[in-house]
Amino acid sequence: MDEKNQQSVPVLPWMRHPVDVTRCEELSLRRVPFLDRRLKSALKNMEISKLFPVQVALWQEIVGLGDFERDLCVNSPTGSGKTLAYALPIVQKLLPASRVKYLRALVVVPTRDLALQVKQVFDAIALPLGLCVGLAVGQSSVTDEISSLVHLPGDDEDSDLGFFSPFCYQSKVDILVATPGRLVDHVHLSRGFTLKHLYYLVVDEADRLLREDYQSWLPTVLRSTQSSNNDDDGGVPYSPWNRRTCGRVESGFRPHFRLAKVLLSATLTRDPGRLVQLNMHHPLFLSTGKMRYRLPKNLESYKLICERKVKPLYLVALLKSLGEEKCIVFTRSVDSTHRLCKLLNYFGDLQIDIKEYSGHQHQRVRSKTLNEFRKGQFQVLVSSDAMTRGMDVEGVRNVINYDMPKYIKTYVHRAGRTARAGQTGCCFTLMSNDEVGRFKKLMKKAEASASLEYTVPSRLIEELHSTYQSALSKLKDCRREPKDKSCPKIKKRRI
Repeated sequence: MDEKNQQSVPVLPWMRHPVDVTRCEELSLRRVPFLDRRLKSALKNMEISKLFPVQVALWQEIVGLGDFERDLCVNSPTGSGKTLAYALPIVQKLLPASRVKYLRALVVVPTRDLALQVKQVFDAIALPLGLCVGLAVGQSSVTDEISSLVHLPGDDEDSDLGFFSPFCYQSKVDILVATPGRLVDHVHLSRGFTLKHLYYLVVDEADRLLREDYQSWLPTVLRSTQSSNNDDDGGVPYSPWNRRTCGRVESGFRPHFRLAKVLLSATLTRDPGRLVQLNMHHPLFLSTGKMRYRLPKNLESYKLICERKVKPLYLVALLKSLGEEKCIVFTRSVDSTHRLCKLLNYFGDLQIDIKEYSGHQHQRVRSKTLNEFRKGQFQVLVSSDAMTRGMDVEGVRNVINYDMPKYIKTYVHRAGRTARAGQTGCCFTLMSNDEVGRFKKLMKKAEASASLEYTVPSRLIEELHSTYQSALSKLKDCRREPKDKSCPKIKKRRI
């Protein structure tokens, strides 16, 4: 019955026969065709000596024989190197860097932290080659942010722009990484900001960005990239370099151009209604094997069965058994994240540094926490699902689902915070006996084999009981004193 239902779900014709990127072999940098020597040097500085299969596949389609003649949809596991997979060929296509800048590549991501991470990857390979990368995520006002993206009339730097008049606008960046809300703000409100010279559009974490609550950004962007030969191009005076033709800037121009698009996710949507709005040009679907949802190759999955009322005890016992390994603990909501983090920090003899990361925190706090976690200044991060999408923290050996996710997509993205870039990792899921059946159904959507069962010695649980009761009392006292800055009142909400 399930097979019949799956067959009856409408699928766009080009998605029925995906190209399997796992057939591509890892490729050392010296064997990558057409790779600019400066890019090769930048990659070596990042301690990258080879490209992974998905990176090889996109290089072939964008720079190699494919020459970006088709738009690309990529469904590849978390940690497989998707960011570099599109960043590297796009930087190569934008070479050589021009003294007169235009915004030519746009990357849209769902969260600020992911945008910062993506920008870091672009900075590492683009800045040494003279390409400038901008960021639009709403960390500052629209006015302050636009000053970092566009030369405004009256800027002292305008005198250096050659034939450009001081009354005109010009982009300061070649590449922009943006969140959808702030991107729309600039399109509507920021004078001098234009997408009319855009060659490449990347939609990272595409299944999330194409959801209904995000969809308004896409038609705005697509309309803004369309211009006629009579448009004033956002205040930029006419020049023979103003027009674009399928990824190249040429003297003179052709009346027709194409905005090349790349969509990527570890759980790419197959909903025709969401994909068709992108107006993709002869799209090519790149995937990894036959399974729609795939976990990292070197991931080990475990289930830890316990009673709900003593679940914190089992979590503490598990954390103790993992020693000093870096770990992320996922909960179902912002409120759960805050309460669990407070509770764990009240375990006096735990001797593990623990901090929280969730959507109720200010961006500066989240960024600081994430930087400290990356540097190894603390061991365990308790997080809501704000951490699930695309975030890369080196050295995370373990992921723990304190609350079992409802959907396989969530499990895939949570588990993908470990076992990245060919490394090994473990994912533990705590559950009660009545949740075991649902967990098995969940896992069958991603892999054929069931998770192994992980056991905690009952002796260890008994030893923790008195400490647990003391921690609970401290948590209750804290909740009775909302004026205490260490125990802020927070609204119940997800993410």
